[in-house]
Amino acid sequence: MPALLSGLGLGLSLIVAIGAQNAFVLRQGVRREHVVAVALACMVSDAVLITASVAGVGAVLAAAPWLVTVVRWAGAAFLVGYGLLAARRAWRPSGQALVVDTGPSAVPHGATAVRSRSLAPVLATCLALTWLNPHVYLDVLLLGTVGSTHGAQRWWFAAGCIVASVTWFTTLAFGARLAGRWLRSPGAWRVLDGCVAVTMLALGVGLLLG
Repeated sequence: MPALLSGLGLGLSLIVAIGAQNAFVLRQGVRREHVVAVALACMVSDAVLITASVAGVGAVLAAAPWLVTVVRWAGAAFLVGYGLLAARRAWRPSGQALVVDTGPSAVPHGATAVRSRSLAPVLATCLALTWLNPHVYLDVLLLGTVGSTHGAQRWWFAAGCIVASVTWFTTLAFGARLAGRWLRSPGAWRVLDGCVAVTMLALGVGLLLG
């Protein structure tokens, strides 16, 4: 139980922090677009990374720091690109609005309904934001180090981290649906995209500056 609770607490402290992945999951939840698939992709990715860290992959990363450097530059480029796209949506909106109900009356005057994208590009973006984030691999080093202190109970520690991931992404993805009532106007979408742009660009520039 102590190892499980330790993993749960540390896992939540690392996952809940505002970042590119959380911003993307939040936006997908608000759009109500492939929410289950996106949440599952994040959960499975976390489970793989957590298991690998406890199994000792962190030691490999420590011995080959250039791997983290490669991911850092690739992740920075991706984040800056995604941030610029979000900034363009905020600066030059397409008049999109969230439609909760069916029928033409659900679309506000002067707005167009949000168009759903296909699953493949959504999942590709989600996985890129997850696996091209060098902070993820720093977390792997941390989790591997802390997990090793639990000895034979380290897999209970890993289980606690995975439970934290499942709990957080379920809450974030489906809790975001409640925000739909405030996003039924194009102006609200501009604010949302503006926040996403600032988050992505700040993280990308932060990575470039080291």
